[in-house]
Amino acid sequence: MLKVFLVEDEIVVREGIKNNVNWSENDFIFSGEASDGELAYPMIKEIKPDIVITDIRMPFMDGLQLSRLLKQEMPWIKIIILSGYEEFDYAKEAIEIGITRYLLKPISSTELMKCMKEVRNVIRKEQEEKQNYEIYKKEIKEYEEDEKRNLFHDIINKTVSPVSLLGRGKKLNIELSSMVYLIILFKMNIAADTIDESHHVVEAKEKLDTLFEENDNIIRFSLLFDEQALLLKGSSIEDIIRVKEDCINKVKEIMESYEGISYFGGAGRSVKRLGDISISFHEACSAFAYRYIWDSNEILDYINISKKQITPIYEDSLNVANITELDRRKVETFLKCGSKVDVSYFVEEYLKSICKENRNSLLFRQYIIMDMYSITAGFSEELGLGVDVIDKPFHDKSQFYGQMPTFEFTREYIEKTFNQVINLRDEIATREYNDMIYKAKSYIDENYMNDDISLNQVASEVYLSPSHFSSVFSHKTGQTFIKYLTDLRMNKAKELLKCSNKRSSEIGFSVGYKDPHYFSFLFRKTQNCTPSQYRNHIKAREDS
Repeated sequence: MLKVFLVEDEIVVREGIKNNVNWSENDFIFSGEASDGELAYPMIKEIKPDIVITDIRMPFMDGLQLSRLLKQEMPWIKIIILSGYEEFDYAKEAIEIGITRYLLKPISSTELMKCMKEVRNVIRKEQEEKQNYEIYKKEIKEYEEDEKRNLFHDIINKTVSPVSLLGRGKKLNIELSSMVYLIILFKMNIAADTIDESHHVVEAKEKLDTLFEENDNIIRFSLLFDEQALLLKGSSIEDIIRVKEDCINKVKEIMESYEGISYFGGAGRSVKRLGDISISFHEACSAFAYRYIWDSNEILDYINISKKQITPIYEDSLNVANITELDRRKVETFLKCGSKVDVSYFVEEYLKSICKENRNSLLFRQYIIMDMYSITAGFSEELGLGVDVIDKPFHDKSQFYGQMPTFEFTREYIEKTFNQVINLRDEIATREYNDMIYKAKSYIDENYMNDDISLNQVASEVYLSPSHFSSVFSHKTGQTFIKYLTDLRMNKAKELLKCSNKRSSEIGFSVGYKDPHYFSFLFRKTQNCTPSQYRNHIKAREDS
């Protein structure tokens, strides 16, 4: 029921309206009354009625003054003005304020109720629209995340102008304008034995999401495969350092309360232009690459990398026992989990961690080249591809002993072989993912008409976690799961509108929408016309 509040200084009129109208039979609750605007205002703020009926001329605070206050504080309230004056100025001011109805006294209870019912219908329609919009917002959240990813991609690749970026940001309710920027890359990792504690994982993610979303100086971008980019904003260098330190400390505080969940982050340096965010991003990538080299649970600042590099292993000679301390497992982990875009960062930072003194040793460079070849060839064998698919650095002993590889040759060879084996790994994964996407699409095509179909349900059909499935689906199809499902349903609906005489509500139900109002809302939102308008347009085109 809708709550009604009455403001009228004439007690006879007030009592007449209050007692002569059957409120409950018409789905209304008479929730309160007052003799003037000043007394009514605090009562209305407390009660929060849906409809306020008020006289215009009253002592202390008149109806128009009250209406202006209410519209500022509670714009959803519908206001019905009762006036004994058919004056243009009053009506004009009422329109400017946003009054719903302007009625002239005297008015009968029948006329008043007729007006009330019209206002009730307006309120219910608005409530319905709001509910539909909330459902729509929830459903397109995944789509918006994808749009944000595209925006971030264009920011770091400098493919569009700052003016365009600012405009696209505003459409996504993102304020990109700032004096100073800084990028942090972040990823949370879940230990295998923590799967049973999934509620802890969800809880940690929710706390991080809240931390990032409630801070106006942090813009979070969800990247593929559970990585996140945080674009920090500040009014000065000092301010953004404060924002960064505060963010890092709060992230650590959250993460340290959960066992079995590790994390790693990399932070770039601050920049002063939107177009220079790519510089901070690439520095953050260099720091982030250390997640394959060092232990987890750290957010590494690019400017501190040099301070953390390993002490030189060698003096004047090569100590093979010490070389093994470079930890082959770090490289093996990278080849299994890293991406092509990380190769140059990883190789650069991995070799930096060895320190400059070791680079000057020819024997060291030869050893590193052969060791990296051995690791990549071994991984290629694990993939079932054999070792011949990996380019050998030296084709015979004479070349090994005769060639004097520079450090640049060493770095380039390692990058080339890593790219080779990661390409091969990804080709195998692509074939597997293509099969998975085909299976997921087939399942969606067969079940789109079920209103309870969801990302979680489809993910379970292809034996992936929802987050992993969402990332792979977006990456492989170029659109989010919800957009694919919505487009499919809308296309099926348009076919039925064109080829059948079914009513709009029946068509909505046929394509997976139990609520006909929501189907109409979503159709209008995605097709820029109502189902009826679409059908009429098709018929008119066929008749012409």
